[in-house]
Amino acid sequence: MSMGQMSMGHIARIFAAAALLAGTAGLAHAAGDAAEGEKVFAKCKICHQIGESAKNAVGPELNGLIGRHSGTAPGYSYSDANKNSGITWDEATFREYIKNPKAKIPGTKMIFAGLPKDTDIDNVLAYIEQFGPDGKKK
Repeated sequence: MSMGQMSMGHIARIFAAAALLAGTAGLAHAAGDAAEGEKVFAKCKICHQIGESAKNAVGPELNGLIGRHSGTAPGYSYSDANKNSGITWDEATFREYIKNPKAKIPGTKMIFAGLPKDTDIDNVLAYIEQFGPDGKKK
């Protein structure tokens, strides 16, 4: 069927479906609950900071983590394994890493055993993704 043969109602339904798909495409990161993620992040706070006043501690600050190259937080002394991993953090890579950091980056100095529950990972990811590189909530 060509565009000339379509009714206005048919065209409107196509545009509505396209808008719905476009609107949900960016929601993959919203699968978790940021408030619950803040609770899960308590396990991470032992070594990592996040937010406007975040600084490097035992681990690097995590502001703007998604989209950042591994081993590049300014002023943090990373392991060679982390600096040379070639990783740019995205949701899939973070999920794999946080389940078992030493399996994803052998030689990392991160001693955390990992988060085994997918819901905890969803939630902590939703929490972390709220913070831009400047530490402000998006």
